[in-house]
Amino acid sequence: MSFKLFLLLEKFLMVLPKKIRKSFFLLLATIAYYASSRYRNIAYKNLDFAFNAKLTKKEKDEIVRYSFKNLLLNFMHLMEIRCISKEDLAKKVTVKNIEAVQKAQKEGRAIIYVTPHYCAWELGAVAVGAFVEPITAVFKKMKNRQYQDWMLESRAKFGNKSLEKSNVIKPLIKIIKNGEACGIVIDTGINSREGLKVDFMGKSIRQTSTPAYFARKYDAAIIPVIMKTDDEENYTLIFFDEIDVEKTDDEQEDIQNATQLQADWLTKIVTDDPKFWFWVHRRYKNDYPQIYKN
Repeated sequence: MSFKLFLLLEKFLMVLPKKIRKSFFLLLATIAYYASSRYRNIAYKNLDFAFNAKLTKKEKDEIVRYSFKNLLLNFMHLMEIRCISKEDLAKKVTVKNIEAVQKAQKEGRAIIYVTPHYCAWELGAVAVGAFVEPITAVFKKMKNRQYQDWMLESRAKFGNKSLEKSNVIKPLIKIIKNGEACGIVIDTGINSREGLKVDFMGKSIRQTSTPAYFARKYDAAIIPVIMKTDDEENYTLIFFDEIDVEKTDDEQEDIQNATQLQADWLTKIVTDDPKFWFWVHRRYKNDYPQIYKN
């Protein structure tokens, strides 16, 4: 019954003017900020840890508030994507450095798009599928199956597909061997069996080595990508230059180096404009669980 009510709310919101719809989600973000003391505190602890407690209270307050706001804007984007045309999407999205993608495509290589939970990540993934090439993105299974299906349906609007994280290796290999594109999020918590130690924002943490491993083994191209905005109305889909993966006699070292290069890229993205990163999750829980105690 609750999901049916959600669908009714979606229909109601989508007939409203964009300004009013956005105001509704911004109100929800404000409520979430004040009501979710647990996640608010997680964000503050993440910021203190990542920046060595050097940010002022005002700086942290602004970043944490925007984290809640950005989460609700991404939810709004999922809703709006279901109704948007490719032509209307093109009016609000500018693509930057597409040459990095075209180079790999001309070489006949599969592309592994790596990205974080940064700014308009839902809109960004859909824009890649709409304007560049469809991608198969890895996602983590959700507890609510109905909402998960709704979310994946939105993400598939312009041809993207999804693979559940728990059983992803063989399907990804097939995709890459076929020269198709995939998308992997590289800023989530990773346990000791799934990642390698890298330096991220001056901290030693584990990060997924899957992009580097597949790129080296199957000569795929690792291309970082984010979506960014200055006004929350117009967006820029930014592709970065390919992250090279060496192929020497030391396979493990090659994978380690390429994974570190991804961490270096992510460090710069987050430190340049930290408000856009999703601070409201326990990114460091596997490597530094003590920071979330109490």
